[in-house]
Amino acid sequence: MLSNQLHNGMETAKLLWSRIPSSEDGEVDGVSMLRTSNGNTAESLDYEVIENQAYRYEQAQRGKLYVGYQVVVKWFLALLIGIGTGLAAVFINISVENFAGWKFSLTFSIIQRSYFAGFVIYVLINLVLVFSSVYIVTHFAPAAAGSGIPEIKGYLNGLDIPGILLFRTLIGKIFGSIGSVGGGLALGKEGPLVHTGACIASLLGQGGSTKYHLSLRWLQVFKSDRDRRDLVTCGCAAGVAAAFRAPVGGVLFALEEVTSWWRSQLMWRVFFTSAVVAVVVRTAMGWCKSGKCGHFGSGGFIIWDTSDGQEDYSFGELLPMAVIGVIGGLLGALFNQLTLHITYWRRNYLHKNGNRVKIIEACLISVITSAISFGLPLLRKCNSCPESDPDSGIECPRPPGMYGNYVNFYCGKDKEYNDLATIFFNTQDDAIRNLFSAKTIHEFSAQSLLTFLVMFYTLAVVTFGTAVPAGQFIPGIMIGSTYGRLVGMFVVNFYKKLNIEEGTYALLGAASFLGGSMRMTVSLCVIMVEITNNLKLLPLIMLVLLISKAVGDAFNEGLYEQQARLRGIPLLESRPKYQMRNMKAKEACGNQKVVSFPRIVKVADVVSILQSNMHNGFPVIDHTRNGETLVIGLVLRSHLLVLLQSKVDFQHSPLPCDPAGVSKSIRHNFSEFVKPVSSKGISIEDIQLSSDDLEMYIDLAPFLNPSPYVVPEDMSLTKVYNLFRQLGLRHIFVVPRASRVVGMITRKDLLIEDSEDSANVELQSTSHLGLGDAYGHCQW
Repeated sequence: MLSNQLHNGMETAKLLWSRIPSSEDGEVDGVSMLRTSNGNTAESLDYEVIENQAYRYEQAQRGKLYVGYQVVVKWFLALLIGIGTGLAAVFINISVENFAGWKFSLTFSIIQRSYFAGFVIYVLINLVLVFSSVYIVTHFAPAAAGSGIPEIKGYLNGLDIPGILLFRTLIGKIFGSIGSVGGGLALGKEGPLVHTGACIASLLGQGGSTKYHLSLRWLQVFKSDRDRRDLVTCGCAAGVAAAFRAPVGGVLFALEEVTSWWRSQLMWRVFFTSAVVAVVVRTAMGWCKSGKCGHFGSGGFIIWDTSDGQEDYSFGELLPMAVIGVIGGLLGALFNQLTLHITYWRRNYLHKNGNRVKIIEACLISVITSAISFGLPLLRKCNSCPESDPDSGIECPRPPGMYGNYVNFYCGKDKEYNDLATIFFNTQDDAIRNLFSAKTIHEFSAQSLLTFLVMFYTLAVVTFGTAVPAGQFIPGIMIGSTYGRLVGMFVVNFYKKLNIEEGTYALLGAASFLGGSMRMTVSLCVIMVEITNNLKLLPLIMLVLLISKAVGDAFNEGLYEQQARLRGIPLLESRPKYQMRNMKAKEACGNQKVVSFPRIVKVADVVSILQSNMHNGFPVIDHTRNGETLVIGLVLRSHLLVLLQSKVDFQHSPLPCDPAGVSKSIRHNFSEFVKPVSSKGISIEDIQLSSDDLEMYIDLAPFLNPSPYVVPEDMSLTKVYNLFRQLGLRHIFVVPRASRVVGMITRKDLLIEDSEDSANVELQSTSHLGLGDAYGHCQW
């Protein structure tokens, strides 16, 4: 009783908090058509194996040698995905670090003579980089905007959004990320790297890009949506592994956050891909240590080593750590809600005015961000450098343009530093490293941290949703580490213990904000441990993540779920809605009329039905000798379009000329029915048919799926939901209650050894039957 009241209360809180207008969905002839933010129609993927005669014929021709070849190619593609994603991450990081290094070196050299001239140069460099990013996205690759994680999550959930996995999207994501991150916007490159890895995996899975004549035929082995789903999952894990140098975190991220379907064989390949990424990144960093990568150095790839920080913690510190978790949940939920409202306004009002408005908006935000990051430190008084500790390796002030703490910015004396410039006038990676740093107590004042928190939080909210590649991992870490360090300063002053480090609380704050915003737990916990190289803080990170996620869930959904819903991406969550328990399968169907085909159908009727509605699957009906209606299978819209375009299966007679369908099964290769990835495929408007063609007939028997999934009409919608999601289905037939039972299958009927023939299996199954298992196996 209490749990139900609590559940209803949380649902009410979510409803009140998240009450915004619904996304714009159109309807075509009674069929709901979901549209993404760029106006493209989203279509479901066919993860189910269509066991038509073309498929069965191909399977019969393939022996064990071909199956072994497929396994080898899968592992080879996993290797290529790891290498490609690792090299893309290295290229992005080297480019961002060099652009940032040149920018800060030039600015620091100019401000020695004139701060105004330095400010102008700083703003112009950022403006050029951001302009290049937004121009690439708006004119070349619109699908590259944002992090791409909601779209990839939708793809792995069974939804195909045109354009998200194309070659031009990959190019736009890489170069757009360099411009937006290098331009100093309040966003990160880690989310776009996940999308980059997914694009690389998809392109390798289809053998390259045919449009740009970059294809390899010998790689074009896997053409089904199921195989592409596995490869894209490997790419997502590789993107996280490359972004954070966290291979285990990448595997767990793919498992927890993006994928809806998992199996042990996929786990091995995903783990192998992440391991390859780790080797590639490590090799690249070793090569760059010799100085061959310009400004790229210890400030490049993310790893904030806090292993030399706080050794132990007392029981009394758990309370302020729990407070950090609560703050992270509240600020994370607020961040999600603010970005949701602003993104909705952008999508429905601002961005409808064209690409020019998108470019002006991004450039205006760039100028504002540059002015704040340069101007606010000028208003802050400089502090005297603390007494230097030779063992710490920390220099105060740091040399201009070099990575480290204690930035000398607008200071009158040599031994002074500007604490606000240390985190504001810096790359985000270096700023986080400064906030996480140990043995730097009293480096930052509470006033500076609070100023930075308010301004950067505002900038992150406003920047999210602009037409540039943008990730939220790094801004989230920046925000969380700032208020975490504030709490750490309070704890240091309150407990008066020398072993307490403010950097430890900054790390916990970063974890709490990401948990409160993105609602990840296991994967985020491992990622935070891997990027800080400090296993001792694992229990504390777990504590703040659990608290922040619980607090955030009381108000709204996670960041990616909300953005997916706003973009019109209908995700099937892991748990069905509570009200589905009292609904039946027939109620979900509503009063819609089922459109079906007879087995022998006239071409004109096929064209008419395809033009009049947008259904993607049609039941095929036949009649027995007694005149009884019989559902013989499911035919897909895409398959019908292939048949209409090829015309080789047209016949003059309205009778089945080959009842068994054996001869027709070899007229088509199964790959002909596969829709290109992230593409609209064939349209009925693209097919030209003569008047004679329209008078002919097609026998659909060889091309339909004879064994679609079927549920009785009175099955609960909860069961239907679980079946639909866990099997990755696109269609389920709802039929009346069956009149008779042909047989029953239990576990022992499915335990078939490869070395045994069917007769031995039947004997073994029967010999183990007891009286209670009289119907334990199939009986006729």
